[in-house]
Amino acid sequence: MDNRIDYGTVAKEKIDILLEMEKQLKKADIDRKLREMIKVRASQINGCAYCLGIHTSDALKVGVSEEELFLLSAWEDTNLYSEKTKLALELTEAITQIAQGGVPDELYERVRKEYSEEAYTDLVFTINQINFWNRLSISMGNQHIV
Repeated sequence: MDNRIDYGTVAKEKIDILLEMEKQLKKADIDRKLREMIKVRASQINGCAYCLGIHTSDALKVGVSEEELFLLSAWEDTNLYSEKTKLALELTEAITQIAQGGVPDELYERVRKEYSEEAYTDLVFTINQINFWNRLSISMGNQHIV
């Protein structure tokens, strides 16, 4: 990886905090497949090839099918995903593009019908965490190298 700055060394304590958050989020009651699909979808929106490389690979390892990955950017137009998954992906898009309209009350209410307070909070943290990683990766010049 040819970063602009070796931020893993320069900001080790801060990266350690992010990695601890990852450990905490793995304990959340969010399906591993859904967690990886959220990470892939946010990374698609943000255009983070580095994170897409990591999370598409991770998604396949936890059982997300190739078809689920191929159709993820068009999740609204297929019945491949459950309604609960679609709600999480819609929330992912709203939070990732928060400046374009926030998280409307109507979306919040629909998500909350399927997800408890704790699960909703875990979704929000998961979405924000990958958005942080995407922004860090892009601003530091991480590139996907095969």
